[in-house]
Amino acid sequence: MTERGRTRRAFLGTLAATMVGSVAGCQSQFDPLASTALDEHAATQFRQGLLNQGYQDVSVPDAVERAWELPANRGDHTAAKGSPALAPTGDLILADDTGRVRAIEPDGEVQWATTITQATRGSHGTPAIANDTVYIGAYDGALSALDLETGKRRWRTELGDAIGASPTYYNGSLYVAVEHAAPSGSVVAVNAATGDVQWRDSRPTDHPHSTVALDREHGRLLFGSNDGYCYAWSFPGLERVWRYDTGGDVKAPVAVADGTAIVPSWAETVTAVDVTDGSEQWTFEADADVMCAPAVHDGTVYVGSHDDRVYALDLESGEEQWRYDTGGWIIGSVVATRDHVLVGSYDGRLYALERDTGAVAWTTDNRGHVTSAPLVTADAIYYAERAAEGDPNRPGMCYRLVPA
Repeated sequence: MTERGRTRRAFLGTLAATMVGSVAGCQSQFDPLASTALDEHAATQFRQGLLNQGYQDVSVPDAVERAWELPANRGDHTAAKGSPALAPTGDLILADDTGRVRAIEPDGEVQWATTITQATRGSHGTPAIANDTVYIGAYDGALSALDLETGKRRWRTELGDAIGASPTYYNGSLYVAVEHAAPSGSVVAVNAATGDVQWRDSRPTDHPHSTVALDREHGRLLFGSNDGYCYAWSFPGLERVWRYDTGGDVKAPVAVADGTAIVPSWAETVTAVDVTDGSEQWTFEADADVMCAPAVHDGTVYVGSHDDRVYALDLESGEEQWRYDTGGWIIGSVVATRDHVLVGSYDGRLYALERDTGAVAWTTDNRGHVTSAPLVTADAIYYAERAAEGDPNRPGMCYRLVPA
């Protein structure tokens, strides 16, 4: 038996052994730190970990060229699209707004493709990969688990009317914000083996599609919502702790570093909030809405705005260190690497900027608008885009860049 086969067989044994009943309800209690046979941490998930920091410890080439491209997103909905995730198998896992999930080899060959929804907006999330399983939500309100090797569905759980956020995995549970039609919202914890709902709180209103952050050091679960609030619960107790009113929709993930939550808002602000008590530490004012997922590393926050600019801000004070004008909206995810910042723009380009100065190292021209988080590996860069005009004959693409 191959190593992959042994891993898969072990997981299926665990799956059968953990088929337990649901513990649902708004204030239901469970122990997310209880010992399980499932993975403690995901092999990969959106923003590279529980804190949504968006840092990848790898270097970017001095120059790049395109190795291949594949059709991906077909819709023009302005929310950020899903990002490629690197599986332990070496394949890329990409969910797109057609409702399909694909496993793509580094050479561009599609290993499998599974349709998880017929919803018009498909999926905008990035998969979490753990337990030899792909976990992803969609705009039909369901969270699905797919076999990593074959793409076959293991379970599907309906949680609400839409899921625009990416699932956050920790120790056998998935945490995800859910949108409801009222408009209202909720946050749920789901058993990764069975799909059973373990806990739900309907505290957030409007349509939350901000990816959950888990700060284990300070004991907080937090995310933002379209009602303008950043919400926090205790972790692992999952009791309501605080909420902070930004004054504008919080559509992007909240990044956490050194006990500080970085909250982007349609109030044209980026705010630093103490994760323990929700008190404001500083607020930076941009010149337009901010719905970009910030990257945080080594004391600096990197974030984009509808004012077309990328900003580098001091984590402690919020003081601006540099800015760069891309010439187009920035609504996707900023990614920080060892020496560069990668960011996509509505001007049709992906930018590599020097982390220290904001100077342009290189750019690429693309068909559509880059709104996914670029994935940087040892030998390539992968990213996806939205279709610029929503023309089904001109879909957005998924690209592989290699050193030139």
